[in-house]
Amino acid sequence: MNSEDLLYSLALQHVPNLGDTTAKKLLRKFGSAKNIFNEKKSNLLKIDGIGRTRIQELDSGKHLRAAEDELNFIEINNIDAFYYQDDDYPEKLKHCIDAPIVLFSRGKADLKRKRVISVVGTRNITAHGIAFCEELIEGLAVLDPVIISGFAYGTDITAQKAAVKNGLQTIGCLAHGLNQIYPRAHKKYMAEIEQHGGFFTDFWSTDAFDRNNFLKRNRIIAGLSEATIVIESAERGGALVTADIANSYDREVFAVPGRPSDKYSVGCNNLIKKQEAHVLTSAADLAYILNWDVEEPKRSVQKQLFIELEGDEQKLYQFLKSSGKTELDLLALHCDLPTFKTASLLLNMELKGAIRPLPGKLFEVI
Repeated sequence: MNSEDLLYSLALQHVPNLGDTTAKKLLRKFGSAKNIFNEKKSNLLKIDGIGRTRIQELDSGKHLRAAEDELNFIEINNIDAFYYQDDDYPEKLKHCIDAPIVLFSRGKADLKRKRVISVVGTRNITAHGIAFCEELIEGLAVLDPVIISGFAYGTDITAQKAAVKNGLQTIGCLAHGLNQIYPRAHKKYMAEIEQHGGFFTDFWSTDAFDRNNFLKRNRIIAGLSEATIVIESAERGGALVTADIANSYDREVFAVPGRPSDKYSVGCNNLIKKQEAHVLTSAADLAYILNWDVEEPKRSVQKQLFIELEGDEQKLYQFLKSSGKTELDLLALHCDLPTFKTASLLLNMELKGAIRPLPGKLFEVI
């Protein structure tokens, strides 16, 4: 997109109370943002949902002046701006009706031909939630997904730090412009995350920071991803809003179950109870539901001899070898391992060609 087209698209985005859905309706009708600003008022009035108030805003020069300032900010700070009809606009987000007409990015994010998932949850994540989140992402690392989150306290930063640790791309979706960072305590993570992905937002540098921004931001988190995972959540919370948005986009939603008495498992348990989310107990569950097939290694006897299994993987392998087909929970029990860690180890072993899964969560050696 050239500078003039971007300028007019920014001006259109700046019009108050217009919204991305209505803006796209106008763009489909008139072809470009510049055409919209130059169109006769009588023709604009024929479009449902526009009205005289919005037309008066379009006729005002203040939005173009604001767009010029923002365009200058974008160019000076080496920010990427993606128009929703451009080829480099994130593909999954492009199919969401309320996706922003212009999306801003900083970093080295590359979502093309990538598996993309969102990980969300409470800011008051428990020790159990942290352990599960870290194990989950470690287990998924062999599948090389991009991890999307909100760069907030708790679950968000846990997931993004785990992604960096495992060499995965991670993207933080922000509830403000790229001229600031919230929370400030996370400033120390910015450079590392930019090197391993980056940040996305549809907020301008001039937008006031407001709590409602987080709710608007959540549609970006859900829209970028093929699946949203809720690690922990109280009965109400922003993570549940993200899950609801993901469901409205016909994306898969997963929730980690917990004890009914645990405050930060109530939201996840309710999602599962209402059949608004799949039960997630391991990386293997996610790969199975999303049909993330991985090309299996050739299973010749010669290659079997050189499969390298480490620590707990060797323990699981030896048990399966001596006991035969065994169900996941029994494996975890007999090998004295948490179920979610066992599932993650089994996925790694499957990808190494040491074992294979069977119906009913059974596993056997090859």
